Amino acid sequence: MCGRYATSRARQELLDEFRAQVDAVEGDLEPDYNVAPTKQVPVILDRAPKDAPEEAAPVRQLRTVRWGLVPSWAKDPAIGNRMINARAETVHEKPSYRRAFARRRCLLPADGYFEWYVQQSEEAEKKKRPQKQPFFIRPKDGGIMAMAGLYELWKTPEDEWLWTCTVITTDAPDDLGRIHDRMPMVVEPDRWDAWLDPSLTEPDRVRGLLVPAMAGTMDAYPVSKAVNNVKNNGPDLVRPESDDPAGPPDALF
Repeated sequence: MCGRYATSRARQELLDEFRAQVDAVEGDLEPDYNVAPTKQVPVILDRAPKDAPEEAAPVRQLRTVRWGLVPSWAKDPAIGNRMINARAETVHEKPSYRRAFARRRCLLPADGYFEWYVQQSEEAEKKKRPQKQPFFIRPKDGGIMAMAGLYELWKTPEDEWLWTCTVITTDAPDDLGRIHDRMPMVVEPDRWDAWLDPSLTEPDRVRGLLVPAMAGTMDAYPVSKAVNNVKNNGPDLVRPESDDPAGPPDALF
């Protein structure tokens, strides 16, 4: 799964990188090195402008939405607290996601994401408390990680629209699978336009845009356990605990 990540790119960098035509972010867009569910997160999506005619062409937007998808039919937005991830293998057929998969796809820009490796030790087994070592996993080239996502709009009792999203996950390649067997699905730049295109609705064609990350394209290294507390934030959370960020030490496995 993907339950925590970091996104620190500046507003203008995101607008330029994704060629967004509309900046729909209200207020400041601050770096967040410990993004957790229910937080407001930046997303990129293609959608017709507000109050535009039905036939209006979609425009690329940068906006912030709440992480944890709330389906349009939900009676309570609290359902989004457990809908932070959608599995790539079944997202096109699940009632909670299939409508969004057809027309409301987005990208979530990230520097990388966190996963926890469960360390087994005699002491931990005696206490029945396995130790969890957090890892930060990021693209080796330092580029923006465009995570595949879906977004939805839910009307509140006050007749306002709540924008929410989920991250699509896939099987992790072998070099990352020993940390955790799932990872965010990453959309490569040459597929961004098609992924965001709301007129592309045929499920098989959309699914064909999702290609799992190749082994060897990501760095993974241990980071401070301070990331365990969602109240902690700042660039120290993504710095390696050791001097070698090339990969997870074999001693941990």
